[in-house]
Amino acid sequence: MQNGNIEVNYKNKKRYNYAKRPIRQPMFIVWLIWFLSKMMLIGKKYKIEKIGMDGLKPPYMILSAHQFFIDFELTALITTPHRVNNVVALDGFYRRPWLMELIGAIGTRKYITDLALIKSIYHVLKKGDVLCMYPEARYSPCGITSYMPDSMGALVKRAKVPVVTIVHHGNHLHSPFWNFRKKRKVPLHTVATLSLTPEQIEKMSVAEINEHIKKALQYDEYQYQKENNILITEPYRAEGLHKILYQCPHCKKETMASEGTHIFCTSCGKKWELCENGELKATEGETEFPHVPDWYLWEREQVKAEIERGEYSFADDVDVYTQPRCWKFDHIGPGKITHDEENGFILTGHYRGADYRTQRLPIQNNSLHIEYDWVYVKPYDCFEISVDNDSFYCYPTKQNVITKLAFATEILYERAVEKKNTAKTAK
Repeated sequence: MQNGNIEVNYKNKKRYNYAKRPIRQPMFIVWLIWFLSKMMLIGKKYKIEKIGMDGLKPPYMILSAHQFFIDFELTALITTPHRVNNVVALDGFYRRPWLMELIGAIGTRKYITDLALIKSIYHVLKKGDVLCMYPEARYSPCGITSYMPDSMGALVKRAKVPVVTIVHHGNHLHSPFWNFRKKRKVPLHTVATLSLTPEQIEKMSVAEINEHIKKALQYDEYQYQKENNILITEPYRAEGLHKILYQCPHCKKETMASEGTHIFCTSCGKKWELCENGELKATEGETEFPHVPDWYLWEREQVKAEIERGEYSFADDVDVYTQPRCWKFDHIGPGKITHDEENGFILTGHYRGADYRTQRLPIQNNSLHIEYDWVYVKPYDCFEISVDNDSFYCYPTKQNVITKLAFATEILYERAVEKKNTAKTAK
């Protein structure tokens, strides 16, 4: 029990062992991953560009943008023949913990302070290998750079090794997070750049390193689509778009839906077409946001205003699955969850004859792991709340709410940090 939390009673089942350090990749695994990545990319048009990487040898660190699973395959083609240890989420190796260990991956939970992870990272670099991380920690919901923690700067400063940044273009357009099951025929372009040398890192402050990394990993897939005249002609190209564009800019109600090439409001009836060039166009009247990310960011501002007015709160019944171990999800049944500025997330429920309680204060969650139509457990939207030794996957009763929850989590974190810093200054 920590911070008033009551752990789920699993009857003394083992938890994931963070202290175990990753193995050094066997060379046959390096080339096997390269081969399998090549196979997975058959039929796809892709280009890999390396900038400033001639002669670069391990140890070095890779910080990559994150749009879909294909990111891993393209990154593998860049790093071969070097041994690479990837930082991965435990749920990515559901039922395959042996594989995670075999490839030397470093397992972690999303959006927690993981000291064991830091130790494993430096362990890899000290052995002279490549460490690969995805600072966004989740797939980009909207094809633009997601939240990245400021802790990256301190990590890079201490590591004192070269930093390569990788930006993938076309991956979100090919497999958008809001409808990844239906692929689009889109050319892929990955750019790997030697962004920081040890000499540059030595001269920079942690804050300067953070800003440099964030700038290097900036992307906007819809702008990229427009600039490169990429046409997406599939007749289902807008299906699922309402999962990220959930609020109508015309009537302001959170009642959006989508079908075929259109997204529309079920309250006021206004409709927009997602055109082949990636732009939105109202079928009648004003087109409020031709650029998809602009609509998305407008929604975030709406949530921020709601919080500032003191009107934000969320409460719902949820169906809960947990992952105390890497290899299995436990269905612990119905629970109740609340989210507000004072208490953050509070999840309560009953399992195996005992109550459990998990709370994550706003200052403890800088972002929120969300999944649309998550296939590992059941194909519905869910969000994850993690603590040091467990992860809670919550399937809400309310529909189309997880994007707003993610916005609120990030904004409440920012406000909590600001309050903390103000309090320090006042002392």
